[in-house]
Amino acid sequence: MEIKDLLSKDLMIMNLQSTTKKDVIDEMIEKLYENNIINDVLKFRSEIMKRELESSTGLGEGVAMPHAKTSAVNKPAIVFARSTNGVDYEALDGEDTYIFFMIAATEGQNQMHIETLAKLSKLLLKEGFIDRLKSSETPEDVYKTIDDYVEESEPKVAPVETSSIYTEKPFVLAVTACPTGIAHTYMAEEALKEQAAKMGVDIKVETNGSDGVKNKLNSDDIEKATGIIIAADRKVETARFNGKNVIECPVSDAIRNPKDLIEKIVEGKAKIYHADESESKEVEEETTNWKSKLYQDIMNGVSHMLPFVVGGGILLALSFLVERFFSDTSPIYNLFSVGGKAAFGFLIPILAGYIAMSIGDRPALMPGMVAGFIAGQGAGFLGGLLGGFLAGYVILFLKKITKNLPKSLEGTKPMLIFPVFGLLLTSLGMIFVISPVFTTINKAINGFLANMGTTNSILLGALLGAMMSVDMGGPVNKASYTFSIGVFTDTGNGAFMAATMAGGMVAPLAIAIASSLFKNKFDEKEKKSAVTNYILGASFITEGAIPFAAKDPLRVIVSSVIGSAIAGGLTQAFGVKSPAPHGGIFILPAMESVDKALFFVLSVAVGSLVSAIIYGLWKQKAE
Repeated sequence: MEIKDLLSKDLMIMNLQSTTKKDVIDEMIEKLYENNIINDVLKFRSEIMKRELESSTGLGEGVAMPHAKTSAVNKPAIVFARSTNGVDYEALDGEDTYIFFMIAATEGQNQMHIETLAKLSKLLLKEGFIDRLKSSETPEDVYKTIDDYVEESEPKVAPVETSSIYTEKPFVLAVTACPTGIAHTYMAEEALKEQAAKMGVDIKVETNGSDGVKNKLNSDDIEKATGIIIAADRKVETARFNGKNVIECPVSDAIRNPKDLIEKIVEGKAKIYHADESESKEVEEETTNWKSKLYQDIMNGVSHMLPFVVGGGILLALSFLVERFFSDTSPIYNLFSVGGKAAFGFLIPILAGYIAMSIGDRPALMPGMVAGFIAGQGAGFLGGLLGGFLAGYVILFLKKITKNLPKSLEGTKPMLIFPVFGLLLTSLGMIFVISPVFTTINKAINGFLANMGTTNSILLGALLGAMMSVDMGGPVNKASYTFSIGVFTDTGNGAFMAATMAGGMVAPLAIAIASSLFKNKFDEKEKKSAVTNYILGASFITEGAIPFAAKDPLRVIVSSVIGSAIAGGLTQAFGVKSPAPHGGIFILPAMESVDKALFFVLSVAVGSLVSAIIYGLWKQKAE
């Protein structure tokens, strides 16, 4: 497959009209939609913006390569766009961007197009290529430029002579990987190879792309290597580099500063990598980004816990419904109740176990789950949360004090030392410190919540509801949801769960309502998403609002926060309690009474309507 097979003339914008990053992305997505390349504009835009939030695809030197791999793509394609005046695309070098390639990649097994995209990524690094594209006036000019540089890049019969600046020729290894594995992975590979050739350094680069691992480094390569550059924005296999000189950096560093990275390896300025230690320890010590690590650890626990929350919670809600029409001795009731209660019994152990695993890797999973089980006897959700951290850092401690064991005893670490002493130390900490303290705290919290006045309850409900729309699935949203789950699992009180759920339903419902009431403010593609957002909002899936928030963050987020706060506060004013921690409108039949179910619907409806009116009046007319 050639580049021109993916880049048709119909997908070229020779005179880009947009002047902002957001508008550039929308104009290029519109071109994809017009040519039936994508089937869901909002989903594709959401994936594009998600990638931009990780790091800008404005690579510098006047070029940007926004890209996404999603089921919203019908067939792989590339959009080319040229801006004559330049656009502030938040490029890595801070300069304006003139040339844009938007890549739409398909999911699935057939990944032939990935190699073609990799070839294009490498062309962008060729000297003069971007300048030629800037001066291209027609699609034919673009094709001619690509053909010329592809031909120039073909392997020559005679090897290129290089003069080494080193007395002994070094051998450098590199691993490249980016979140999508489409563009940056291969651009980093090409940049490192070109720079190594100029410096007279032998190099082998392993790419962890969308089409799998290519040019994999073997044990012989690693043994004779001077050092290894790991240019990756996602996890790659690093234990194999134990004891070698290693530099870890973002993939963009390899694209922009390959010379510095290679020089550090060759001149012995890289640090020795120890596989027994946390793989990201060195990077964390340099950046001291402990808040990010803390959030990552907690979210690892929460994300693994969520299937138990959703499945167990909905089964429990169904058991309440069945009990109302039959009895608690009915086989159908037992079917739902036993399964739901069993799933809920795993909530705290799973949370603690996977927090521990995020910190101390696989050896920490078992002591972490045991810590969660112990916490379930009284210390509750908060005790389990802290127990997960305890287990993780106990394993890190054991790894540190055993790292110098003779090789003959290495096998005892995973089979004996880590499980036995990890469990022992974690259990001691839980039984004598965490459980007594948090059992007391839990009782105090339960007493406080039970005696909380109506005003305070409304304020807390409004706060929890508002938090659900602050970042729609981000840290603040997860904090609200996690708090409510904690109260729900520890006390069985679903009041704050109702506030959180109502708040999380508002944003997508508000956007759907606004697109129905203020039709002149939305374009055709946005109007088509109304039905989808009605369904997502009713199902308590906040993420349906993300594409709109990415496109117009101030108006969407502010209006959603106001509406969510109103919805959350009203649930507390009406005394609504959720019978399950997930489900949206589908838990209505399981609520304690018809009145409470109607009050829940009213709370969500009022909050959504207020939010929709604010957003609709504030939003600019569609062009």
